[in-house]
Amino acid sequence: MTTAANDAGTATRALIFALVALACGHMLSTLLRTIPAVSLDLMAADFHIEPQALASLTSVYHFAFAASQIPVGAAMDRFGVRPVSLGLLAGTVFGAVASGFATGPESFAVGQLLLGVATSGMLMCPMTLAAKQLSAARFGLWSGAILSIGNIGMLLSASPLAFVIDSYGWRAGFWLSAIGGIVVALAVFVLVPHQPAEHKDDSSPLSQMIDVVRLGLSRPLRGVIALAMVSLASSLVLRGLWGGPWLMEIKGLTRVEAGNQLGAFTLAMIAGPLLVGMIDRRLGRRRELVAGTHAIAALLLALMALGAPHFAVAWLFGVTVMPPSYDLALFVLIGLFTSAQPLLFGMSRQLVDAQVAGKALAAVNLAFFLGTALMQSVTGAVAALAGLPAVLLFMAAALALGVVIFLIYTQRV
Repeated sequence: MTTAANDAGTATRALIFALVALACGHMLSTLLRTIPAVSLDLMAADFHIEPQALASLTSVYHFAFAASQIPVGAAMDRFGVRPVSLGLLAGTVFGAVASGFATGPESFAVGQLLLGVATSGMLMCPMTLAAKQLSAARFGLWSGAILSIGNIGMLLSASPLAFVIDSYGWRAGFWLSAIGGIVVALAVFVLVPHQPAEHKDDSSPLSQMIDVVRLGLSRPLRGVIALAMVSLASSLVLRGLWGGPWLMEIKGLTRVEAGNQLGAFTLAMIAGPLLVGMIDRRLGRRRELVAGTHAIAALLLALMALGAPHFAVAWLFGVTVMPPSYDLALFVLIGLFTSAQPLLFGMSRQLVDAQVAGKALAAVNLAFFLGTALMQSVTGAVAALAGLPAVLLFMAAALALGVVIFLIYTQRV
């Protein structure tokens, strides 16, 4: 009995170490995708282009990330988590080095493309291993833990990265990420076990992609997909791209001060899913909770935009511009209210038959990241034409439209 208990304890510890090692890959992914938030101005100056044009260019990362979701998932079924994870980490190191050596927008776009493909499976790897090894109850606990570990990357890309960039330049962020990728790859090599490939689906990635897109466009999922397209995008594009320029250009904060505010935003994004999950279990009204939180988030984005110099909120308070503390409060609230995003996964499983539940989840995941890519690209053009307040108003309007479509198509839920 004692030997069996010891063996079980050893296996549990080994699995925990493996999951943490893989989750650190997700942390590296969130760090890399949010580097532009605190370095966009310096990169644009180095490349001799407008920051708005470079902002649109960074959407290459998210397009590549979205397009790679299903092929990487198929690869994990065919080859196993460990070899796919090691391959992705090698690509991440290569992409980070390429981005750090970029001499202009074209070479930077290549680096972003490589990083988008390489980091696309960093969340799926630990989730897949957890799903295979854990019971449903324990998987729920660990899926939250994996997301929380991953979001630490956004904490690292706030004040710590701002300090590094101020001291050593924007390229240092990519050099450090490359070193981190090597460390995580070594940890995965040592800690993640070999597992036999499962060969669950021998159809081509293209046919799998077509099936997922067809399901996502079907009437039962249209409302969920419409909101998913703008839900994650509103928080990631604000946190990963426009939050820093907003605070530095509009509110006059230093890079480190802006990083502090973005760090608070990230903490809210880490705590939010846990709070929303508890509220969801207590209320039992998921549709109303999802719609209400996203509608409030849209309002908060609009209020942030209208606090700009000579805009409505500043005028109402009799000041030229609302103080940075106003933005800090809004950042935290936006982080909390956009944290209902994971509930869209649960709704998608409710709305389709069990045999296509996996593809429904893939459709929502694809919508999350494709929407992020589209919003990042479009907001770059909006910023060039009308400025940063217009960017926030555009994001607020997109989120509000997503809520309306969601409510129309989920009336029977």
